[in-house]
Amino acid sequence: MATPPEKTGPENARLEQIKRSWQQKRQITDRLADVQTKIGIYSGKGGVGKTTVSVNLAVTLAKEGKKVGLLDVDIDCPNVTKVLGISDKPDYVDGQIIPAEKWGVKVVSMAFFQEKEEEAIIWRGPMIHNAINQFLQVTQWGELDYLLVDLPPGTSDSPLTVMQTLPMDGFVVVSTPQELANIDAKRCINMIRKLNLNVLGVVENYAGEIFGEGAGKDLAEDVDAPFLGSMALRASYRDSSKPTALADPDVGEEYITLADGMRKSLKEFGRAAA
Repeated sequence: MATPPEKTGPENARLEQIKRSWQQKRQITDRLADVQTKIGIYSGKGGVGKTTVSVNLAVTLAKEGKKVGLLDVDIDCPNVTKVLGISDKPDYVDGQIIPAEKWGVKVVSMAFFQEKEEEAIIWRGPMIHNAINQFLQVTQWGELDYLLVDLPPGTSDSPLTVMQTLPMDGFVVVSTPQELANIDAKRCINMIRKLNLNVLGVVENYAGEIFGEGAGKDLAEDVDAPFLGSMALRASYRDSSKPTALADPDVGEEYITLADGMRKSLKEFGRAAA
């Protein structure tokens, strides 16, 4: 019998890379075995209030009695902890990150690992990729009904890493009434669909007299996705003592509507929703 040819150096390297990637995905899947539903909160551009939506949706679900985790993988500009008003850092036990908790939400963010809040995180793509994978591999979330993931904006390496690594049930896309925001939102919706993932719906943030309203609904119709609601630009968002959905009943109602629409969309995609 002929001896099979030996693998060349480049072939061995590719095989090792495939093996490592498979092992990483297996570890992440095992780590998230007790998480029922994983939702990405995503936007085409920064500054549309994606983190505000992530936090207020998380506390709304927690107020309903759901077990909720919030993972901030916006590595460059991690702001979840600021919006939540959380200062207690996660514990690190036996090589595992035990999330911090506030308002009934378990939280992990790159902000916990910065020495100074204003410090710039100047990392190239591979370092961001490795940081996101580490968060996913070593965080012990325990049992959760929902894990919300606050993604970086745009269609570059960071959100792509999450989409290809974390088995997501769907994405909520945040936009605003401005034309440019909706152009970029359409781009990120196209990215989600090119990866054969689910767009659960569109949220229009900052709606009202100043910026206008209705463009988010038009966008949802244009891309054939559910419209999950408008979040009005309100003075109550100035109060940083607690997430606005817990402080202002009108905002709370908006987020209840968003949560209900998200669950309806999940069920239409055949995904479980608590």
